[in-house]
Amino acid sequence: MASNKAHHATGWAAGVIAAALVAHAGAGGPYYLSSFLTFVAGVLGGTAPDWLEVAWWSSRHRLWITHRTWTHWGLAWLALLGYSYVELRLRFWAPLLFGFAGGGIMHLLADWPNPLGVPWIVGRHSLKLWKSGRCDIIVVAAAWSCAALVADHVFFSDVHALRALAYLRALPLCS
Repeated sequence: MASNKAHHATGWAAGVIAAALVAHAGAGGPYYLSSFLTFVAGVLGGTAPDWLEVAWWSSRHRLWITHRTWTHWGLAWLALLGYSYVELRLRFWAPLLFGFAGGGIMHLLADWPNPLGVPWIVGRHSLKLWKSGRCDIIVVAAAWSCAALVADHVFFSDVHALRALAYLRALPLCS
C-alpha cells in the first residue's frame, strides 16, 4: 500500500479533480460552494478505504474486516462515482458523493502498483511495480499532474498546458 502521506497527497489531488469536474458539469453551486464541498469530500475519500475498515466503535480500534477487501473493491467505487455523476445536477448531495468516490478511486490507484494489489472486480490484481511505501513520489506526482491538467482544462481553457507543450516542442531534443 502507498504510505499514509501519499494517500493524503493523492486525496488532495482527487479533491481538485472532482471539484473541477463538478464545476465543469455546471453543478458547482452558488459561489462554487458545491465545488468546494466536493473538494473536501475528495480529500476525505482519498483515505476512506483504509479508515472504513477500522472499528471506530470499539475501544481497540481494530479492523472489523480484512484489509483490502470490501472497502477496496474497485467496482463499488466506480459504481458510486458513475451514479453520483449522473445525479450531479439533480441532487444536492451528489457532488459530495462524487468527490468522495473520486478520492476512493484515487486511493485504489495509489495502492494498485504494489504486490498486494486491489480487488477491482473479482480477486486482487496488482501491477507489481514496487513494494509498499516505495516510490510514493511517482504516485503523488502522477496524481497532481492529472489534477493540474484537469483544473487547467476546466478553469483556464488549457492555457497552461498549451504553453507547456509549446515550450517542450521548442526544446532542441524535439526538433
